[in-house]
Amino acid sequence: MNSLTCFKAYDIRGQLGEELNEDIAYRIGRAYGEYLKPLRVIVGGDVRLSSEALKLALANGLQDAGADVYDIGVSGTEEVYFATFHLGMDGGIEVTASHNPMNYNGMKLVRANAQPISGDTGLLAIKQLAQDNAFPPVAANKRGSYQQITILNEYVNHLLSYIDTTALKPMKLVINSGNGAAGHVIDEIERRFKRDNIPVSFVKVHHQPDGNFPNGIPNPLLPECRDDTAKAVLAHQADMGIAFDGDFDRCFLFDEQGSFIESYYIVGLLAQAFLHTNPGAKIIHDPRLSWNTIDIVNQAGGVPVMSKTGHAFIKERMRKEDAIYGGEMSAHHYFRDFAYCDSGMIPWLLVAALLSAKEKTLSQLVGDRMNKFPCSGEINYKVADIDKVLNEIEAIYGCDVEIDKTDGISIELNDWRFNLRCSNTEALLRLNIEAKDDKNTVTRQIKEIENIITGFHK
Repeated sequence: MNSLTCFKAYDIRGQLGEELNEDIAYRIGRAYGEYLKPLRVIVGGDVRLSSEALKLALANGLQDAGADVYDIGVSGTEEVYFATFHLGMDGGIEVTASHNPMNYNGMKLVRANAQPISGDTGLLAIKQLAQDNAFPPVAANKRGSYQQITILNEYVNHLLSYIDTTALKPMKLVINSGNGAAGHVIDEIERRFKRDNIPVSFVKVHHQPDGNFPNGIPNPLLPECRDDTAKAVLAHQADMGIAFDGDFDRCFLFDEQGSFIESYYIVGLLAQAFLHTNPGAKIIHDPRLSWNTIDIVNQAGGVPVMSKTGHAFIKERMRKEDAIYGGEMSAHHYFRDFAYCDSGMIPWLLVAALLSAKEKTLSQLVGDRMNKFPCSGEINYKVADIDKVLNEIEAIYGCDVEIDKTDGISIELNDWRFNLRCSNTEALLRLNIEAKDDKNTVTRQIKEIENIITGFHK
């Protein structure tokens, strides 16, 4: 049996057809069931045109392995997380390719309590079983059941428990669901706000779910995917813009001027908010950009803890440290009360509450921090030999300074630092630079390191 190339470090993701199809989805369901022996499993899927068929094939495999399957329908990844821990299920699987191209799909797998299943925690064993495809015969009286359920009401109750909705001041929010899976959740939150006379109104952009993605794949990390949100903020004089990726486990924020806010600064903002009510708590952050987060957490009396980049590593460290909150500059935000999982809905609700409580604009809330610790944002490079480039950069900048190798190489100099690492999911070298008080330093050092990277391969 050929290797199943759709299995990645943290999840399953591949091109439709040879890499991922209904037969492979069935085998993944059987393998998951045979390996974990779950009694009850949640499944859900995003809006991609292939997701429903793949989800039903997956469910069929789970049933043949003896598991009862509970299907929550079109959903974001975090709804599967929530249903898994809230209902006390033995596991959950979301069929999604998030922000990948149209011809892709995939799956994100968790076990009980929404703990992630990655390469180190069972994904390779599931891959081997699915690859071997040597499952025992299905006993008719042992086959699991299938039923459709909804958890939307309980899920939105949980989301709104993070803020005092009665304290929200009048504001207008642009919400860009990118024709992905977020729309039904926004509609329910809007219904609650109207019912309770909460003075928050929504301007909905690309709201209707559409697996054809007529306005492009929702991936606001790409600059070309931000214009529609930014323009809507300005056109409607909104207080904030919010844009989701396809399975809405990430949200990206725009200030009242329509400017995209690097998620790095939102991590610091939320860390500060949590420490205000939970003094001394631990905050998890990744090594790509860290000075702003560490500075804020130390000032607020918290404990900053660095973790390797990636949701499986962050969640594991969150549990180990019992951290109240964790954030990555890639717009993944993790919450202890959400079973240490990431959510794209909770962050914008928290920021909306901060806008009300502090009576400041979003640009005012983050502006000082952006000036104090300007950053490059993540810059990606395709190179022929990643290890050689890393070694070259380390040799040039690593003399007489301490090098942190939590993830790639992180080097701190007097007034700037950088992290250079290999992507966990793509064949790319990723660079992040930040400085103290001077944007020109960031610009200058980007050019300097970029010249080394490109010159090394001429």
